[in-house]
Amino acid sequence: MITLLDENFSHLNQFLTEKSFSKIFILVDENTHEYCLPVLLGNLETDISFEILEIEAGEEMKNIQTANQLWEILTEMKADRKALIINLGGGVITDMGGFVASTYKRGIQFINIPTTLLSMCDASIGGKTGIDLMHYKNMVGTFSFPEKIYAYTRFLDTLPAKELKSGFAEMLKHGLIADKKHWEALIKLQHLDPTGIEPLIPQSMEIKQEVVNADFHEKNVRKTLNFGHTIGHAIESLCLQSENPILHGEAVALGMICESHLSYLEGLISKEDADMIIENIQRYFSFIDLSDFKDEDIFNLLLNDKKNTDAKINFSLLSGIGSCVYDHECSTENIQRSINYYKKLSEF
Repeated sequence: MITLLDENFSHLNQFLTEKSFSKIFILVDENTHEYCLPVLLGNLETDISFEILEIEAGEEMKNIQTANQLWEILTEMKADRKALIINLGGGVITDMGGFVASTYKRGIQFINIPTTLLSMCDASIGGKTGIDLMHYKNMVGTFSFPEKIYAYTRFLDTLPAKELKSGFAEMLKHGLIADKKHWEALIKLQHLDPTGIEPLIPQSMEIKQEVVNADFHEKNVRKTLNFGHTIGHAIESLCLQSENPILHGEAVALGMICESHLSYLEGLISKEDADMIIENIQRYFSFIDLSDFKDEDIFNLLLNDKKNTDAKINFSLLSGIGSCVYDHECSTENIQRSINYYKKLSEF
């Protein structure tokens, strides 16, 4: 399902030639409109008419109001069930576009062309679509596979360093939960740049795809992909409500530090392994100050995490470097200790 595009986008053009779509809708934000859409249109070879749908960039746009606007536009433009949506962008675009496509007229076809490292290695893969509800991440969504995923790694050259780091967090996660060699290859990188990261992208994408293939509807092993996300999503949600929002990957990196320490507190990994993991994550990600957030606010978000059952906070935690357990219930005391551990890292 995942295809790396060549300079001529030949695989994409062949796909469009073989299908009989009535119309194409290309969903972008203002960033991908400026930096990526010209590349796509310059290589697109099709007689099918198309329209550009643009939304503002940012996680705050991933909501029901934006979805409703897109449904209305599709209706006004008489999009039928043979139409195609091309999601050209990062995680917000692929999540939002996939959700809109999978629900419009009970589902029309869509493909993802991820333009960020985060979306290449994580968000565009796996068939999860969704929008945020209030301040809760991805609370409303569907399981719906894109027809195709086409990755063009040259798009990474347009990314700010901060966005590149954000995607790198998910790559680190893939190594930690499933492939020790991948983790070891990643932490050998002294500097994060497209040239160094690009050769490691296919392996990261493959890890994610294999986990999804084994458990599409997230009943068991797919839950391991949530490592770092339980605490990470809570902090990301709080930051979105503040004047200092953080990127998803920054939140995941914070979450992985907390949850690696939590894995140690729960007796799943050694202190040496936890410390080694945390030190390496810290090499790439700066400390995030949590002093403005109350512990009760963090726990309220943890309790509302969509992965919970029976009012219990379920974690996916490391059982080794390259292995992970899921549905692990932790004591409130240890969860608090792991968050306090992170807060004290600023002292070192």
